[in-house]
Amino acid sequence: MNNKWESSVRKVVPYVPGEQPKNTDVIKLNTNENPYPPAPEVREILDSFDVSRMRLYPTPDASELTNAIAERYGVDPAQVFVGVGSDDVISMAFLTFFNSDKPILFPDITYSFYPVWADVYRIPYVEKPLRADFTIDPADYKCENGGIIFPNPNAPTGVFESVEMIEDIVKSNPDSVVMIDEAYIDFGGQSCLPLVEKYENLLVIQTFSKSRSMAGMRIGFAVGSKKLIQYMNDVKFSINSYTMNTVTQICGAAAVRDESYFRETVQKIIDTREYSKKRLAELGFTFPDSMSNFIFASPKGKSAEHVFTELKKRSIFVRWWNKPIIRDYLRISIGTREEMDALFSALEEILNG
Repeated sequence: MNNKWESSVRKVVPYVPGEQPKNTDVIKLNTNENPYPPAPEVREILDSFDVSRMRLYPTPDASELTNAIAERYGVDPAQVFVGVGSDDVISMAFLTFFNSDKPILFPDITYSFYPVWADVYRIPYVEKPLRADFTIDPADYKCENGGIIFPNPNAPTGVFESVEMIEDIVKSNPDSVVMIDEAYIDFGGQSCLPLVEKYENLLVIQTFSKSRSMAGMRIGFAVGSKKLIQYMNDVKFSINSYTMNTVTQICGAAAVRDESYFRETVQKIIDTREYSKKRLAELGFTFPDSMSNFIFASPKGKSAEHVFTELKKRSIFVRWWNKPIIRDYLRISIGTREEMDALFSALEEILNG
């Protein structure tokens, strides 16, 4: 049967997230989640929340959460946009700002959602190759374009680029919006957030999914000039004003306020990451220096696919992509010290078998 209506369907190759195994008795190191629980006040809110409030629509501007973020990062609330995870924030930014016939630019090895959004919104794009050491060549981003986006630290490599290099790119593109996706910035390096006061065209995006242990609640935010944020809100409120539920708004604000717990858990992950670098090196792995909550490592003597498969047989999940350039690497999220030691024991067995 000839279904003519299908000729008008918007067809794209969807983003494929890391596997979420139904069996919870596993060591899950494949999606960069935080191995520690959220701030204690989040549990208190969930235990005492008045469910009758769920009959009412949530606050459209998520003011409690927005104000908490603004206070924490020293900006005006009008410079903050919140969304349902940083994916929602970036998607809204693509829709709002990447609206010309010129191609947007991002690295060829990066967050694989970028080309998906570009395809969904019919945005032309060009992927710029990373250098051999997985770093960005700023010269690649000093050409005519419809916008720029890349993560810092990068995903899946974990490589951090200096604020000076990023400012050079922003300064060289006054006619484009430049987005820096800082999903992993809390685990090392310096944020570009201070630059938003100097450059009206810079948007910095962060998430609660990693350093604040709230991947299941889906909270992301962007900080930029008041003009950029207003444009994003205009688009958001034209599509769906009530995107973030009431419980999430309240819990997110509580998580932002608990600075000591935030710093404590982030430091635990950093310490375990540095320990894991040493153990992986001892096992013969090679990897770029990671400033994130994962390590992008290539095994010695066995293919990454083989190691990935053997780990999965042992109920240890890491991430592997069957793609050129990176197919010899595994992305290993940082878990607890105990989880990482179990991983290293399994790797010793696999590599020596």
